[in-house]
Amino acid sequence: METTPLHRPRELALADLHRAAGATFEEVGGRLVPRDYGDPAREHRAVREDVGIIDRSALGRAVVTGRDRATFLHGMLTNDVKGLAPGQGCPAAFLDAHGKVMSMLAVYALQDRLWLELPPGMTDQTLQLLDKYLISEKAYFEPADDAFVVIALQGPGTAERLAKLAARPLELAPHAHAEAIIAGGPVRVIHRTEAGLPGVHCWTAPGHAAALWQALREVGATPVGHQALDALRIEAGVPWYGVDVDETVLMPETRLEALVHYSKGCYIGQEVVARVKYRGHVNRALSGLVLEGPRVPARGARVMAGDKDAGRITSAIRSLALGVPIALGYVRRDHLEPGTAVTVQDGDTALPARVAALPFV
Repeated sequence: METTPLHRPRELALADLHRAAGATFEEVGGRLVPRDYGDPAREHRAVREDVGIIDRSALGRAVVTGRDRATFLHGMLTNDVKGLAPGQGCPAAFLDAHGKVMSMLAVYALQDRLWLELPPGMTDQTLQLLDKYLISEKAYFEPADDAFVVIALQGPGTAERLAKLAARPLELAPHAHAEAIIAGGPVRVIHRTEAGLPGVHCWTAPGHAAALWQALREVGATPVGHQALDALRIEAGVPWYGVDVDETVLMPETRLEALVHYSKGCYIGQEVVARVKYRGHVNRALSGLVLEGPRVPARGARVMAGDKDAGRITSAIRSLALGVPIALGYVRRDHLEPGTAVTVQDGDTALPARVAALPFV
């Protein structure tokens, strides 16, 4: 009888450094990432008040080359890829013909290539979907999950620490990027916020990653695990693909207007997105909820308005910034007004809640 190999998540390139710093691990997108370094509340506070360092190498990565790379992706994605000059970038989504979200990503333009940042564990899947639309265009997609290590700095102290190490200030527009020499090696620094606070992603070769990590630690960056990052991004109202957004969700339901360029012309799913924008509405949308009491509802818990189904929870935590349980979820249009009273049905327990505007913090 044929047996299925056991699934074994892969370690990050810097796993030994994380262990030395006291990390415990969890799986994200097929990789073992630091869950925490012993004190998630301290890690959360470091990002809110100073600066945290986060290994984001579970994110998917790809490189696109060929003369038609920008033109091809311009016709695939929701944002203006063709208009990106080298050193610029943008967030975007890849939709199906019905306007449902197949992936969320960021595109970074370099002189002779594009870099793609993809959801964890979705590099091969996303590239295979894009490849179906390639006919005669000269665009070549190469998975690059192992070609770079991605180290994030997040928090109000980000710019100060980077300036110390790069020997110059790096003033970048959102998703813009530049190369700097840090700890003796080249690093691509990208303006990339994950929690509504100042932040960057640093892409570097695996052979230089340990030196970069140590240099950032030496200027005072606190290691931050996935648990604190998850809390921070929910407080900031930032949905994650595969958690809050997936292929069942229409792009307009996400309310992620920054991912859509409404005057760029045609792309897959554009007709649905434009019709909702200019002539219609969606029946539900991503929203925040603040719950009463100490209980944090499970993902998938139903949102109720009286005895009627009004939505579902996609992410929930006890907010360290607010001291109460908060959640992201999809709420029906009739109940989207902030302050609207609803109930979250978590198993057999009904939890009073109110719809909240995003971000929470």
